[in-house]
Amino acid sequence: MVVVTGQNKASGNLDDAMSSSDAEDDFQDPTTPTATQAGHLLPLLPQQFPEVVPLNVGGMYFATRLSTLRRYEDTMLAAMFSGRHYIPTDAQGRYFIDRDGNYFGDVLNFLRSGDLPPRERVRSVYKEAQYYSIGPLLDNLEEVQPLKGEKVRQAFLSLMPYYKEHLERIIEIAKLRAMQRKARFAKLKICVFKEEMPITPYECPLFNSLRFERSESETKLFEHHCEVDVSFGPWEAVADVYDLLHCIVTDLSDKGITVDHQCIGVCDKHLINHYYCKRPIYEFKITWCYE
Repeated sequence: MVVVTGQNKASGNLDDAMSSSDAEDDFQDPTTPTATQAGHLLPLLPQQFPEVVPLNVGGMYFATRLSTLRRYEDTMLAAMFSGRHYIPTDAQGRYFIDRDGNYFGDVLNFLRSGDLPPRERVRSVYKEAQYYSIGPLLDNLEEVQPLKGEKVRQAFLSLMPYYKEHLERIIEIAKLRAMQRKARFAKLKICVFKEEMPITPYECPLFNSLRFERSESETKLFEHHCEVDVSFGPWEAVADVYDLLHCIVTDLSDKGITVDHQCIGVCDKHLINHYYCKRPIYEFKITWCYE
């Protein structure tokens, strides 16, 4: 310990000490916090992780090797545990990820050994894989059911003009009618047609195929709107009317709506001369589930 006598000497040494401190601050790396600042900042980077990493994912606990989390370098998990980012810990020192942990075990199983989840968990695990940006897991899940079938279905629906808008219109109309009648269900008339044909082929021998050419003026003669609530079609795909009906029913069911439908005939609207619209008309009974 150094003892200094005399006010002037003490003052002089204090000034020198301050000057020395200021000089050190001048040469200090601007990115390095001072001792005073450090208490107000998160722990300094890079963050170090143990070889076996304890995890708390939304309140569920896991443990895995650091190399497992870093298996695919372009994923969110690899970036999180690269040391470049700070990850908070819980009271027991587990690294905390603020995400539902119910399907994180499936994610870890894929990172460990390439295992895929059972079919009933595929959709949920797919969402987690999207969140963590695990490309290989996404690719694998897209090749198994039910996502493989969903991929084909979405490819078909992408060819359907205004499919989502029409689906929302069905719900909107049905809801309004049910409320007006104070009922649990409502009935709608839906037109579903694949080919833009004024009549069926056998009723018009002049047309030798389903795909015929019309002039602009002839096309306008056949343009009309069937007297229905919503109309789907036409579309260019192998899938037929029954495939689209199945898609409509499935998507409405996913929204908690029960659908019963039956064909009640054709439009049969007179167009010109002896031509009549033969688009099929379906009656949809829309029922809301209370549970």
